[in-house]
Amino acid sequence: MSLLDPTWSALLYLVAAICFILALKGLGSPKTARRGNLIGAFGALIAVVTVFLSSRLENIPWILAAIAVGSAIAWPIARRVQMTQMPQLVAMLNGVGGGAAALVALLELDHAADWWTRLAIVLTLLIGAVSFAGSIITFSKLQGIMSAKAIVFAGLPVLMGLVILAGIAAGAWVVVDGPFWAAIAVLVLGLVAGVLLVLPVGGADVPIVISLLNAFTGLAVAASGFVLGNVLLIIAGTLVGASGTILTRAMASAMGRSVSGILFGAFKGGSTAGSTEASDRPVRSSSAEDVAVLLGYAQKVLIVPGYGLAVAQGQHTVAELQQALEARGTEVVFAIHPVAGRMPGHMNVLLAEANVPYESLSEMSEVNPEFKTADVALVVGANDVVNPAAKTTPGSPIYGMPILEVGDAKQVVFLKRSMRPGFAGIENDLLHEPQTTLLFGDAKDSLTKVLSAVKGL
Repeated sequence: MSLLDPTWSALLYLVAAICFILALKGLGSPKTARRGNLIGAFGALIAVVTVFLSSRLENIPWILAAIAVGSAIAWPIARRVQMTQMPQLVAMLNGVGGGAAALVALLELDHAADWWTRLAIVLTLLIGAVSFAGSIITFSKLQGIMSAKAIVFAGLPVLMGLVILAGIAAGAWVVVDGPFWAAIAVLVLGLVAGVLLVLPVGGADVPIVISLLNAFTGLAVAASGFVLGNVLLIIAGTLVGASGTILTRAMASAMGRSVSGILFGAFKGGSTAGSTEASDRPVRSSSAEDVAVLLGYAQKVLIVPGYGLAVAQGQHTVAELQQALEARGTEVVFAIHPVAGRMPGHMNVLLAEANVPYESLSEMSEVNPEFKTADVALVVGANDVVNPAAKTTPGSPIYGMPILEVGDAKQVVFLKRSMRPGFAGIENDLLHEPQTTLLFGDAKDSLTKVLSAVKGL
């Protein structure tokens, strides 16, 4: 017998759903993201407790043991993960969600009495399996377990088409007759389809596919809500699916590409993964002291953070540099590109960790006109998001991508480890312009030297 009246259960589910909506709203801004995350976690806690109090659960010790094991694994991972590894963590957790939805649907097949429920089971199996397998591949690409480049082989489109057709056929059999082996076939074919979907994606497109797979997981969870007759799962899954779709389209737009081009562009040579060889063209390099003079006597400095800053863990040092320059009367603004780093908001979160004021962060559409009035543009670990090839070189993997107009500044300083290209694997001609100076070395070390020199001016 359940401990909670159905009316109270429905009311608590409504409260949890409202928490999820408020959480998404909060996550839309760096200022409210932490609060939004806490509200979402509170909503999830309400939902889990409500399930325990309103359902006739069996094997409760096993359920509690599974929760304990999962928590013991998740807590240290979430605490220790580096900012540079956040996309991988998102991919893995997303994949686990899709896989869990698929397994739950498979176990519910014996209780499906009508074709509508079996159809929901098929959709959950297929979408959840695609999300799980695809997320594992994206994790492996970003983690360096396998090549981040697009992997294409002869006959891949045909194989993918055959797998999809076979999945539809097996799914139709499940809907009509409901044999368990056909459901297993749907699950396996979904896993294969997930692998084949992500293999041709490479380079800077991988994080965008993570967002797309997140939307898939939301759809799988929503479908599992129909299977279990749980309204909250339907609401939560729909929210995740919708927000993931919106984010995917926003990321693709920031890259100047279509979602279909990202998924299937490698078939015609359109992946953003390119060469990793360093350029041997001459550049003008400088010392930390010379860069400090440029910054220290500038009236306006725009700092462009990128993935290299996150790798070097230099966010605290760049925050100190901002404070030192502002103490000298210099206006300092951080110019944030929507896809700088490996995921939307990556740089915002990185700088927030170093207590950089939100007012100092300016998005691309707002900050681009300001480069013309900037004395110095300091590019720290970014490359592709400031590469003029996106505007000047048709056929380039990033052609059409909106960029930060760094070249409009009076002086441009790049902090780079080497002359190797960015994630897209293409050379940046801005490095060879007369107004550009390069300071080579680890971003954190270079910033520390520049900061020390600025303080000594």
